[in-house]
Amino acid sequence: MIFQSFRWARAVALVSIVGILSSCGLPQVGPNKREIYSGSVQKEGDAFIVSVNDRVTRATAVTPALGFSDSFINAGVIGSDTIRPGDILGLTIWENVDDGLLAGQGQNATALEEVQVDGAGFIFVPYAGRIRASGNSPEAIRRIITTKLEEQTPDPQVQVRRVAGDGSTVSLIGSVGAQGVYAIERPTRTLSTMLARAGGVTITPEIAQITVIRGDMRSRIWFQDLYDHPELDIALRGGDRILVEEDTRAFTALGATGGQARVPFQSQNLSALEAIAQVGGLQSATADPTGIFVFRNEPAEVANIVLGRDDLVGAQRFAYVLDLTRPNGMFQARDFVIRDADTIYVTEAPYTQFTKIISALTGPAASVNALANIAGNN
Repeated sequence: MIFQSFRWARAVALVSIVGILSSCGLPQVGPNKREIYSGSVQKEGDAFIVSVNDRVTRATAVTPALGFSDSFINAGVIGSDTIRPGDILGLTIWENVDDGLLAGQGQNATALEEVQVDGAGFIFVPYAGRIRASGNSPEAIRRIITTKLEEQTPDPQVQVRRVAGDGSTVSLIGSVGAQGVYAIERPTRTLSTMLARAGGVTITPEIAQITVIRGDMRSRIWFQDLYDHPELDIALRGGDRILVEEDTRAFTALGATGGQARVPFQSQNLSALEAIAQVGGLQSATADPTGIFVFRNEPAEVANIVLGRDDLVGAQRFAYVLDLTRPNGMFQARDFVIRDADTIYVTEAPYTQFTKIISALTGPAASVNALANIAGNN
């Protein structure tokens, strides 16, 4: 009687488990390959499912283009001796008499340490009057002052030196050694030298971006390109604002990977293989290497090239499929470029669901056996 009850209870348990599994399904990290393919355009879904090959890899190899505009590149280096509004000049005037116009009693030299060029480009020198300084060199200003003073004191000797002022400064902010306002001087008239003056960048060079704002113009480059392409080492202008910041691009990794997270880029260009490696690779016990998907909204111009069409308008939903088991699958994954906001999803291998079913069946069955044993003992 007890044996029959046990068989009856076991049968009921198995039927119940199968019913539950068939109605509710098993836990999984996300959709499997079959479920993803069911959402393709070919099956009246709204996404294009595309297997990655060499042609697709070339068509989708679109990376953000950064660089300075011609107006930035063609700007000449400011002469270190050219005076601008806001600059501060230092003047020293020697007079060839004991009792001069400017010198005190018993002195023959007068030092005017800080003479600022006004907004209109002029300075005022006692007895010489208002003199245009902006656009002139210190030597030209020296000659003008000398000529003005010669009419009032014999053989004046004038020295004019430039001290950088508000009119010849740039501001550096962001990930630099020392943020602040810096004067454009002879050693710091270009972007690279000014960055060095501020202590260099403090973030990983591979993902550092430099933005230069000049008036209503703005251009941005990669920090590494500044040294790889000398023409990008542009001349600075007074009032320039230089921003150094980290690349903000990121991708999302989901599914049977070593980690599931939103992951920032660690280089200018990132391949699918590198992206998978960044999150710890594939889970060896569950991942399906034939079902690695890259989801993205593809611009129409790229979508048309990939599909060999010319009628698509607007961004299109794409799911690119990578199969690492193909003879050249690893190479294709290495060459396939990941872009900002991509989602990389690794499906589970089919046998993973099978093992879950077996586990779900054998677990409760073992419990039923235990209960039957307890009942039999009693």
